[in-house]
Amino acid sequence: MIHSVQRRWYPLSFAVAALVLLPLSVLLFSWHEIDTTIWAHLWETQLPRLLGNTLVLVLGVATGVLLLGVSLAWLTSLCEFPGRRWLDWALMLPFAIPAYVLAFVFIGLLDFAGPVQTAAREWFGSGVRFPRVRSTGGVVLVLVLVFYPYVYLLARSAFIAQGRGLMEAARVLGRTPWQAFWHVALPMAWPAIGAGLALAMMETLADFGAVAVFNFDTFTTAIYKTWYGFFSLTSATQLASLLLLAVMLVLYGERRARGVPRASAERKRAAPLYRLHGWRALAASAWCGLVLLCAFVIPLIQLLVWIWQRGRFDLDSRYVGLILHSLSLGALAALITVSVALLMAFARRQAPVRPVKAAVGLANLGYALPGSVLAVSIMLAFSFIDRHLLGPAAEWLAIDPKPILLGSLGALLLAYLVRFMAVAFGPLESSLARIRPSLPQASRSLGVGGPALFMRIYLPLLVPGTLSAALLVFVDVLKEMPATLLMRPFGWDTLAVRVFEMTSEGAWARAALPAITLVLVGLLPVILLIRRSARL
Repeated sequence: MIHSVQRRWYPLSFAVAALVLLPLSVLLFSWHEIDTTIWAHLWETQLPRLLGNTLVLVLGVATGVLLLGVSLAWLTSLCEFPGRRWLDWALMLPFAIPAYVLAFVFIGLLDFAGPVQTAAREWFGSGVRFPRVRSTGGVVLVLVLVFYPYVYLLARSAFIAQGRGLMEAARVLGRTPWQAFWHVALPMAWPAIGAGLALAMMETLADFGAVAVFNFDTFTTAIYKTWYGFFSLTSATQLASLLLLAVMLVLYGERRARGVPRASAERKRAAPLYRLHGWRALAASAWCGLVLLCAFVIPLIQLLVWIWQRGRFDLDSRYVGLILHSLSLGALAALITVSVALLMAFARRQAPVRPVKAAVGLANLGYALPGSVLAVSIMLAFSFIDRHLLGPAAEWLAIDPKPILLGSLGALLLAYLVRFMAVAFGPLESSLARIRPSLPQASRSLGVGGPALFMRIYLPLLVPGTLSAALLVFVDVLKEMPATLLMRPFGWDTLAVRVFEMTSEGAWARAALPAITLVLVGLLPVILLIRRSARL
């Protein structure tokens, strides 16, 4: 018989799981009514191209992040070459740059009227031609540079954890370093690499800002255009369900392909295995430095140049309002999300039974839902509630029956909660697992229980994990574009929305000020990742 204390956690865990299931159920119910006119127009004009573009984009980014992430992880974790010690952590810095920021920086730099092509024509004549940056290859390159750290970070950890013995045994058996990598190190690291690859592919499917800057139509841009162009929330929701299906197929394929992680009983390596010399060392340094230069250093310098040329003149009261709106949304979302995630972590600890574990697992699925999918599903649900429940009730009470939930701040905060629950849950669960059960048991034996037990025992020990979770959610909310753009209340523009508005007009220099702010704030969780990885 389940203890009564465990049963108390049932309603909470089931309620939070229902929040994640709400978008899924709305997506399914949206197919009860199909606007054949809109779908016929989409099929004739856009849908085949959207399918082709999305498939090419996902495959291109997957190939690029694999090549880039694995090669960089192999070099920095197993080889010694000039600059390796600082490149080891510096290659994580592109995590701080949102994809849409790197996208407009690349276009501003490499477009026909940009400084690179302009300087080339001045030096070598007007006949110099560069490949078009506004192309499929351009958007794939930008997303690869933004998302390769997912594979790099996990592959690097996997390579370091393999120890010296396996690679030395392969060398004793006559394998070259390349053969040892291909036949020993890579298969053992594949589960971690596959997990990073799945994250990069999901982020690619969910991306809206970068593809919008490149005018590269995918499902995310089609959702936005269907909602605001055709004014059909139902059709946008149906498109979102197809995008969600693609995300679920990616997750399923990744789980089937990566296999079961194989643990190694060896100690982690304290030093690299291979010391490179001559041209090999120079090539390794050049390769890692080139990636860092293109993905972080040059974009950061260009943003600073644009701010000095034009962006600094936008630093007025309106910009202060954008910062305040962004900080307010980030703080509110972090407070709500961390509070709910903490309750869910306690539910799993205090009631480790199958129903609660299943509910907690469902509650953490929201991170796999793209922001655009969450936006249209939540707004469709709230539109139904406003129209069929709250509207008639307001009329009966002789109150103005205007929409209450639709376009409200609560709807946007709910989307953030569902989207970033998993981000907060991970650090909190890890911190809670470090608290031995003997501590609260001893406190109860001394007569300390209930809220006093939480305040005196749990809270002081959970402060580091809670701050990390709040910081991660805060930064993710500041950088989130699709959900904020689609769901923000009137007058609640943020830094991410400002970047979208300026890049839509081609005003790269004016987008630099909010962009650099997002980059600087994004460096905070990257520093946490670097410090954590340094303990390996």
